[in-house]
Amino acid sequence: MFGNRRMVLFGERGIGVNRMRVFSLAIKSMLAALLIAQSGQIFGQSATHVLSQPIRLNQIQVVGTHNSYHIKPHPSILQLLSKTTPAQALAIAYTHRRLAEQFSELGIRQIELDIFADPEGGHYARPLGPKLALQAGLPAVPDFDPQGDLNRPGLKVLHVPDFDYATTVKTFQTALQQVKTWSKANPRHVPIMILVELKQDHVSPFFPKPKPFDRQALDLLDQTIFDVFSEDQLVTPDTVRGNFTSLPVAIAKQGWPRLDDCRGKVMFAMDNGGAIRDDYLEGHEALKGRALFVSVDPDHPAAAFMKLNDPVGGFDQIQKFVKQGFLVRTRADWDTEQARQNNTNQRDRAFASGAHFISTDYPEPNLEFSPYCVRLPQKAAVISNPLIGNQSIIEE
Repeated sequence: MFGNRRMVLFGERGIGVNRMRVFSLAIKSMLAALLIAQSGQIFGQSATHVLSQPIRLNQIQVVGTHNSYHIKPHPSILQLLSKTTPAQALAIAYTHRRLAEQFSELGIRQIELDIFADPEGGHYARPLGPKLALQAGLPAVPDFDPQGDLNRPGLKVLHVPDFDYATTVKTFQTALQQVKTWSKANPRHVPIMILVELKQDHVSPFFPKPKPFDRQALDLLDQTIFDVFSEDQLVTPDTVRGNFTSLPVAIAKQGWPRLDDCRGKVMFAMDNGGAIRDDYLEGHEALKGRALFVSVDPDHPAAAFMKLNDPVGGFDQIQKFVKQGFLVRTRADWDTEQARQNNTNQRDRAFASGAHFISTDYPEPNLEFSPYCVRLPQKAAVISNPLIGNQSIIEE
């Protein structure tokens, strides 16, 4: 739907072109003005003018999905959880489409993958949830991995071992291959941001302990990305930093790459802070040679991407970082709360904040809850960022 669809183009300026091209641009400008005039206000912000300069990567806004691989657990497991942790059972009652469908049908341009290390393979292949459900006299849970993907060594994609493990894609490499396949078929798409959360927390002494994300696992993370995507298919910290000593200096002096130079590409960012992030940075000054951007203090040599998940309490901080040139990810909802209440306040603040990536569990509504959903105007895949003066649909 979005990959091949022609939409109104904003921000294109012809210099030294023939009359037909000038006429074509004039028509596009008139159509753009009409669209803005008809749209009035979008998410509470006035759309007032058309960009005249080439758009850069930090001058857009897209919708992403939170835990983009997630499938609601089997009813037996949900029933089991409801008896012990009812709030958690409610919080994980959502399902996303397959990745390619999210891109094509819903215009999603940012996804999130939770990754577990599994160097020997099989560590997450036999979850306890189905066994406990049977012991409780509940209906049997079908085999979730008939192909045996979880028995192979490598990085696995799931939310919580043993109970919330159902996923549309079981391995990190398979997820990346799916993104690459869709990207090659839709070469004009704006960059897809893949947010990666590395998980190693032991949630309960009664369950198996996850494998740690040590230096070897962190290097494997990068290597898996570089094995799937070639250099010209990626926007990396090296791409943005260029010959400058740090990412903030590069952003201040030369800015982010032009959007048209990044089309058809993929970029990665780390959701984690703390020790995992610091280990990832060690030995890689300003993220030299690394695949992922990380969220750090704005004066850090690696600062380019910021994660601020609360667009209500953090509204002013988000706007400050956006105006300083950093890319920002925030969330429109969490734990199914906003969808169950049809509460759009957090969503609307997220859009108005100027955050570049607005993450949601509801790119389409779950009508069992409410009509709540998070979409851009005209169901577009990308718009220009509200903090640069308008919210115009950008062509893909």
